[in-house]
Amino acid sequence: MTRTPVRPFRSREWFAAPGRADMAALYLERFMNYGITPEELTSGKPIIGIAQSGSDIAPCNRIHLETVKRARAGILAAGGVPMEFPLHPIFENCRRPTAALDRNLAYLGLVEILNGYPIDAVILTTGCDKTTPSSLMAASTVDIPAIVLSGGPMLDGWHEGELVGSGTVIWRSRRKMAAGEIDEAEFLRRAMESAPSSGHCNTMGTASTMNSIAEGLGMSLPGCAMIPAPYRERGQMAYETGKRIVEMAYEDLRPSKILTRASFLNAIRLLTAIGGSTNAQPHLDAMARHAGIAITPDDWRAGYDLPLVVNMQPAGQYLSERFHRAGGIPAVLAEMLANGALDGGVMTCTGRTLAENIADSHVGDRDVIFAWDKPLKEKAGFLVLSGNLFDMAIMKTSVIGEDFRARYLSRPGHEGVFEGRAIVFDGSDDYHHNINDPALGIDENCILVIRGSGPIGWPGSAEVVNMQPPDHLIQRGIMSLPTLGDGRQSGTSDSPSILNASPESAAGGGLAWLRTGDTICIDLNAGTCDALVAPDEIARRKAEPAPPIPESNTPWEELYREKVGQLGEGGVLDFALKYRRTSEKVPRHNH
Repeated sequence: MTRTPVRPFRSREWFAAPGRADMAALYLERFMNYGITPEELTSGKPIIGIAQSGSDIAPCNRIHLETVKRARAGILAAGGVPMEFPLHPIFENCRRPTAALDRNLAYLGLVEILNGYPIDAVILTTGCDKTTPSSLMAASTVDIPAIVLSGGPMLDGWHEGELVGSGTVIWRSRRKMAAGEIDEAEFLRRAMESAPSSGHCNTMGTASTMNSIAEGLGMSLPGCAMIPAPYRERGQMAYETGKRIVEMAYEDLRPSKILTRASFLNAIRLLTAIGGSTNAQPHLDAMARHAGIAITPDDWRAGYDLPLVVNMQPAGQYLSERFHRAGGIPAVLAEMLANGALDGGVMTCTGRTLAENIADSHVGDRDVIFAWDKPLKEKAGFLVLSGNLFDMAIMKTSVIGEDFRARYLSRPGHEGVFEGRAIVFDGSDDYHHNINDPALGIDENCILVIRGSGPIGWPGSAEVVNMQPPDHLIQRGIMSLPTLGDGRQSGTSDSPSILNASPESAAGGGLAWLRTGDTICIDLNAGTCDALVAPDEIARRKAEPAPPIPESNTPWEELYREKVGQLGEGGVLDFALKYRRTSEKVPRHNH
C-alpha cells in the first residue's frame, strides 16, 4: 500500500535530488558498499535515524547496543529504512572534570547530524543523565519527528537483605565510614552491589528523573521510562518505538507539536510528584528554551505546592524495579490527572492526548505510589530562592528529613527560618582537604558553602554541593548541615542543599564576596537567602580580586566558558537559541 506523508520526506532531496541526477548518484553510491540496495533508498520510504548513545565508555546506555536491534525490526515492519549512527558519549560517573560539559557538546553534534544528513525521523536512545536533555534539545532545534527510547534502570540492588540504590548508597556510605560504622572494603561492597545489572541508576536520580520527564512531556511511549533494562518488556518497547516512529514520520508529528508550554508545566508538576533530581531544573529550562518556551521562576514556584507520592530513594524507600511493577509513570500521571494536577489535553508522540494514553493506567502498589490525598510528603517541590548572594537558586524540599527539619526549621516563632555561620570553600579540593580542619570550628550552627563550581568556574558545573559535615559532627549523630553552592549535586543525593545558584561566583555572583564567618539568613517562607553583611562592606569586597578559577584545559572548555549561560537559565549556549526548525530549509548540495 502506498502512503503519502503529510510533509514530503527530507531524504527525497538527497536520494531523488530533483533535477540533479548526478548528485543523487553521489549520495546513493557509497551506501551500496555495505549491501543496502538503491531500491530501498529511492523507494520513498522514510529514512529513520537511530541515535546510538550506547558504548563501552557509557555503561548506563550500553543496553542500547541491544535495544536498537528490536527498534530496527520495528522500523522495518512499519515500512521504514533504519540508519544507526553514534552520539558523543556522556557518562556521569567517570567524565572529568564533569559530564556537564558534554550536554551542550552532544547537543551541537546531534543537531549537525539531523540537519545535514538524509534523516526523516529519529529515535533518540537515552539513559544516563544528560543524554535525554541533549537529545531533546537537538530534536527541537531541527524539528523532525522524534521519539525517546529509554534504556531503562538497573534491577534493584541488595546488600545483606537491605535495598541499596545506585548513587544514594555512595552518599550514605560516606557518612557511615566517617562515623566509623564501616570500613573502605565494606564501602566498596555496598557500592558494587547497588549496580547489579545493565541500565542506568535504579534510584530517582537524574537519569530516572529525565527519562520520566521525557515520558511526561509526551516524547516517549507510555510506560517506557521505568521498564528495567534487563526486562523482556524493554525489547518489546524498542520494537513498538521503531514501529511508531515510522508512523510519526508519515504524520509529520514533530517536537514542535508536542513540546508546548502546557507540556513543560506538566513536567514540573510530575517532577514534584516523583521526587525528581535538582538537575532537572537546568535541563528542563534548557529543553524549553530550545523549544522556544520560557520557563520562569514563578513556573517553578507553581510546582512547589504539590505532594510527593512516589516512595523511591533518595526521597523515599524503594527503587525503580518495584516502581515499575507498581505502574510506573503512567500510574503517577493518572493519579495526578484524577486530582486536577495535570493538563491531559496535550499532544503526545502516540498521536493521542496524554489523558487518552493513561486512561487505563492504575496504581498497583500503594506502598510505592501513594494516594494524592495521603502523600509521602506535602509541598514537596523545588523551592526557589533569591537574595544578595544570587538571583536564583533552588532547594529540593522532598529530601528534608525530620532531623534536619527539627534542628534548623522548627524554632518556635521562626519556623522555616534559620541563620548560620558561613564556611566557604573554593572548589571541592578545598572542601575535601579542609572539612576536618579544627581551625574552622565547624559546628551544627554552620552553613557549608562551595563556590567556583558553576558552568564557568569549574568549568561545566560540578555535582559538589552535597557536602557532608566534618567527621566529628557525624560521630555525634549530625548527618547533615545546611549547604549552599553555585554548582549542582547528584540527583541520587538526599541532601537538602541550596544549589544551582545563579549567577555563579565566576560570573560575579554574590558568593564571590562571601567570606568564612559571615552570617547567612535563609527564610524558606519568604524564599530568600541573604548574607548579613553591610552594603559598604559588600562594595569594598567587590573591589577585591575575584576567587581564582582553573585555566581551561581543552579547546572545548575554553569555547564552552565563552558561550555558556547560567544554571538559572538552563546553562545553554545562548547563541544557539535562535536556531529553530532548521529542517524546514534543506541544506545546499555539497558538490
